[in-house]
Amino acid sequence: MVELLDRKKSANWPGLIGRCVVSFILVLLTQFSQFLVPQFFFDLPVFIQLLLSALLLLAVVGAVGWCRRLLRVRASAPAFVFFSVLFVWVVYIAIVRRVATHLMDLLFNGQIILLIFGLCRMLSSDPGLVSYSPSPLDVIAQSSSLEIDTYHQETEFLTSSPYLRRSTEADTELGDRVRCCQICKAYVKGFDHHCPAFGNCIGHKNYLLFMVLLIGFLWTEATYLVCLSQSQSVVPDGDGTRLEISLSRKVASSTMLFSILQLVWQVVFLLWHMYCICFNIRTDEWIHWKRYPEFQIFIQSSHGERSSEVRFKNPYDKGVLQNLKEFMASKR
Repeated sequence: MVELLDRKKSANWPGLIGRCVVSFILVLLTQFSQFLVPQFFFDLPVFIQLLLSALLLLAVVGAVGWCRRLLRVRASAPAFVFFSVLFVWVVYIAIVRRVATHLMDLLFNGQIILLIFGLCRMLSSDPGLVSYSPSPLDVIAQSSSLEIDTYHQETEFLTSSPYLRRSTEADTELGDRVRCCQICKAYVKGFDHHCPAFGNCIGHKNYLLFMVLLIGFLWTEATYLVCLSQSQSVVPDGDGTRLEISLSRKVASSTMLFSILQLVWQVVFLLWHMYCICFNIRTDEWIHWKRYPEFQIFIQSSHGERSSEVRFKNPYDKGVLQNLKEFMASKR
């Protein structure tokens, strides 16, 4: 019987505060690395600056990973996301807002507030956690019974078991498929992946919120870039000294590079999830399909012997599911 799990745990506030402080320092370090590009390569084309920014980000990630192992300190990914959003917001208020139109100003500030609210909501959301007793099919998936010498026994079991019919016919909806998160060690209905940036599993109950947040980040970053492009200069020529104007331009340019890089990978991520939605599959099922027998098809030779080749099939895709039903009907 499936029952909801109680996820309430006592918070370790000293450790949580320490991780937030580390995340804040990492945000400053990341933004400083982005600032170095317009500081020294301001006259280069934007594409070259983007490449340099990406290389610097990779260098920062590698250095942070090395320091984490050396100093044994940990950061909080959700806190890193929150402080990154806050940093861009501060830059917008201090610099970019002066040249933004009233409409874009209201739009961007509203988007930031909604993003922060959505992040807090995602942290506390239930992805669809359940207490779950593994079925015989799950036991097969996690055991060594998928070896070649037991293939015929497995085939007979999988084609005759009523659980297979529930898996392919009744449980074709994403929310009905229970998967195990290897990070949380918990079973989640419609499990897609564990998202470190949002500090939670993404499952049946919060998948819509995840997609809304992803689109919200894309929209907010696009709005920020539009605000930057509304004027050739970030600040009016008469405000401040030449040094202040130059510094403001470079800070705004660094956040622009950071936003474009985020926009690029988030667009790819959004397209991936749109693909998953269209073909009724989850990220975890696509990556770890060898864990789940219903995603495996074994290739047989012309003599009826099983070969060692195992291919991927999606039994939850409507077209493939119809073919599987016809195959099972022909065996009756």
